[in-house]
Amino acid sequence: MPPVRRSVLGRVPTDFDVAIVGAGSAGLSAALVLGRCLRRVLVLDGGPPRNAPSPAVQAFFTRDGTPPAKLLNLGRTELQAYESVEIKEAKVVGLTRRGKHFELTLEAPTGHRSTRTARKVLLATGVEDELPPLPGMRELWGSGVLHCPYCHGWEHRGQPLAVYGRAKLITGLALLVSRWSTDVVACVEDPANLTQHARRRLRRQGIAVCEEPLLRLEGTASGELRQLVFESGEPLVRKALFIHAHQHQRSALAEEMGCRRNSKGAIWVSKQHQTTVPGLYAAGDNTPGTQQALLAAAEGSAAAISINETLTREECPK
Repeated sequence: MPPVRRSVLGRVPTDFDVAIVGAGSAGLSAALVLGRCLRRVLVLDGGPPRNAPSPAVQAFFTRDGTPPAKLLNLGRTELQAYESVEIKEAKVVGLTRRGKHFELTLEAPTGHRSTRTARKVLLATGVEDELPPLPGMRELWGSGVLHCPYCHGWEHRGQPLAVYGRAKLITGLALLVSRWSTDVVACVEDPANLTQHARRRLRRQGIAVCEEPLLRLEGTASGELRQLVFESGEPLVRKALFIHAHQHQRSALAEEMGCRRNSKGAIWVSKQHQTTVPGLYAAGDNTPGTQQALLAAAEGSAAAISINETLTREECPK
């Protein structure tokens, strides 16, 4: 059955009801809900997701241990049942508000540019991690260097582990990682800033503190961590290193549109997942809160419901 299309008096016709920028867990989840609402939806896939280097998505109900690419392929396959949903391989290089709708400038992998219009836009663009500039960090990212104990702690339970970062963040991360292992070493980037109170908390939990500057990481060709090498002293043999990486928005669209962001750079959204720009929504890792694939999918679903209800109110005025 083809999607239902309704004309609204005085409204400029658009190509789509909703354009979703990003085809990760949040974007595909939102597309599924909106497709089931008979909405005309364009999903724009601008490239691999943040968790692409990871061997598996963990703690995702019914999909625990699924490779990231497979999870997204399953989502794409499900969307094939909904005729009103289109997935397009393209990067959004321009977003402009035209009255009560939006115009998107798309760039295909070939470099060809085109425009599409939509009544609402959902930014599900995610974030990028800023890894410490040390040899081995990038090469081992997602396998031997990890960011989320909830995602990877079980796989490394009972193993010799380390955490690395600045004093302001390392205490909480080290204490959290100690849930999965009794052999945890905290490698502090700026030991002079590690307070005595923090040191006592780590010591009570049996977590050793290493103040020697970290020089590089060494691992296997398959991405497993072998040891941490310091400027002096013996290397520290570890199975995994957890870090609290800084992040930045993967897309500049929110900033270009003038969306409010919090002190960490995340896009502020209301309870309805709407940004400070009317008609522009955001969901997933690019918004504040805990970051996990399952939670991103849930946010995408919630945002889609809010968008559909807003569209319905516009179509059915009092």
